[in-house]
Amino acid sequence: MDQPSGRSFMQVLCEKYSPENFPYRRGPGMGVHVPATPQGSPMKDRLNLPSVLVLNSCGITCAGDENEIAAFCAHVSELDLSDNKLEDWHEVSKIVSNVPHLEFLNLSSNPLSLSVLERRCAGSFAGVRKLVLNNSKASWETVHTILQELPDLEELFLCLNDYETVSCSPVCCQSLKLLHITDNNLQDWTEIRKLGIMFPSLDTLILANNNLTTIEESEDSLARLFPNLRSINLHKSAGLHCWEDIDKLNSFPKLEEVRLLGIPLLQSYTTEERRKLLIARLPSIVKLNGSIVADGEREDSERFFIRYYMEFPEEEVPFRYHELVTKYGKLEPLAVVDLRPQSSAKVEIHFQDKVEEMSIRLDQTVAELKKHLKTVVQLSTSNMLLFYLDQEAPFGPEELKPSSRALHSYGIRDGDKIYVEPRMK
Repeated sequence: MDQPSGRSFMQVLCEKYSPENFPYRRGPGMGVHVPATPQGSPMKDRLNLPSVLVLNSCGITCAGDENEIAAFCAHVSELDLSDNKLEDWHEVSKIVSNVPHLEFLNLSSNPLSLSVLERRCAGSFAGVRKLVLNNSKASWETVHTILQELPDLEELFLCLNDYETVSCSPVCCQSLKLLHITDNNLQDWTEIRKLGIMFPSLDTLILANNNLTTIEESEDSLARLFPNLRSINLHKSAGLHCWEDIDKLNSFPKLEEVRLLGIPLLQSYTTEERRKLLIARLPSIVKLNGSIVADGEREDSERFFIRYYMEFPEEEVPFRYHELVTKYGKLEPLAVVDLRPQSSAKVEIHFQDKVEEMSIRLDQTVAELKKHLKTVVQLSTSNMLLFYLDQEAPFGPEELKPSSRALHSYGIRDGDKIYVEPRMK
């Protein structure tokens, strides 16, 4: 068979990890020194290879000499081949089959949809635990073949593959714990339920940036479909528009982490309202949108939830409201406290034997008040001393100074007194 044209895996490997480009690093696990090469090999007498090889965007189209791959990659555990030009699964198989300890493989953005993955080729992936096929446009038939041949697969990435539907595999994958399937076009819940059938042990399901609509499933069915689901990400699920969809998440028996940002249902609420309403509706979660839910925050949110719905018509009150009223009782509305500083005050101006009631602005300074009083008391501002008497203060009058200080900083209120005295010469 003719060798495919283009750059080979081994050619790129030699260039990137040659002694000139990748100096030898001493220490256990840091690199490998192979003193001899196969006869006729163009390689130098040694390569310094780490256990994690990153060969992305290198124009790789084929494997190259398999004996050389086996000689230099026996210790490699992670391999990133993303953004290359691999379009033949046979060439990928030649690489992977000669990396016996490979556990992580990234094949993102390679045109692998142009060929069919046969089961004998997929068998070379058997030891892989984490597989990334983002933007590879891998068909579900290809995914099914992989699932049948990877008994230890734990994490699978299928983002940006233009999926509108999910095709069920004839065999369940019991080992898969994490499925990352963001940025597709999975709209109908009937497609998502197929994922639960295929991956019964799923711990984490990341569905962000799909157009998921309402969750049409009974509570009992959801619990059976995803019995082990601990974390779900529904960021930007454009079709979620009612609280009943959120309530359905309580049906997952082990769910404790939820990510819910950018969905239409929440857009009309403030950031604080969104978080509190979600926490109150999801009593089992311990982390929301990446932030831990503390015990105190949960109680505050549940009390907020009661007060939020207490004035709603009975037919619009969610069932969760009645559960929380049973827990906390019916709460009184919170008192509305205006914390803004008072803008003016009615005070008594005392000068000699005269008393005059005046309304003064509290945003003005002491100097500005003196100017205002100049015509009232017939004293120049430089010859005027002001003393403030708080009606509840136990210590007597306080001189108003310095001149640049604002009146509201003294806490002046209606009914207080200001005494004006001439400065002693």
